[in-house]
Amino acid sequence: MTGDAPLLTLGRLVQEDFCLMERRGGAHVLTGAILCFPASWMLAEKMGRLLDAIHGPVPHYDAALAARVNRLFAGLRPGRLLWRANAHFYADPALFQPRPESAPRAKVQGPAPWLRSERQVLARLPRTQAVVFSIHTYVVARESLDAAQRAALAAHPIGFDPARPAASD
Repeated sequence: MTGDAPLLTLGRLVQEDFCLMERRGGAHVLTGAILCFPASWMLAEKMGRLLDAIHGPVPHYDAALAARVNRLFAGLRPGRLLWRANAHFYADPALFQPRPESAPRAKVQGPAPWLRSERQVLARLPRTQAVVFSIHTYVVARESLDAAQRAALAAHPIGFDPARPAASD
């Protein structure tokens, strides 16, 4: 391992996926990544795309949300990390779930048995001004959630869950 392939080195040292977003003409473009655990997307389809285009297939990623995400990326400053998390219910516990945009993830019939969550950290690199975006994926069985965790999910529903027919993906 050398400094000649920093993403490869990073991928071998840290148990997280990493995406590199560089500013091009005022917008952020995916220019590099080390990805082991994709969740319903494929790196080959996203590489070289603008941030908005990357999220195009995401339900509810409308113009207003895109504007907020772009402001967030533009406002990142070196030395100040930002983190967020997401969660979705899945039928399959596999960490590696690449999927092309043309074949979106099917909705699960009945309560989905697995909760997949990502902790994401964004940081602006001081020298290049690129944004590095890390993704650490966790998968837990729905049945392993304790009463407090189930109550928290009921109070704050996430993504599509067939156990809650009113929710959408």
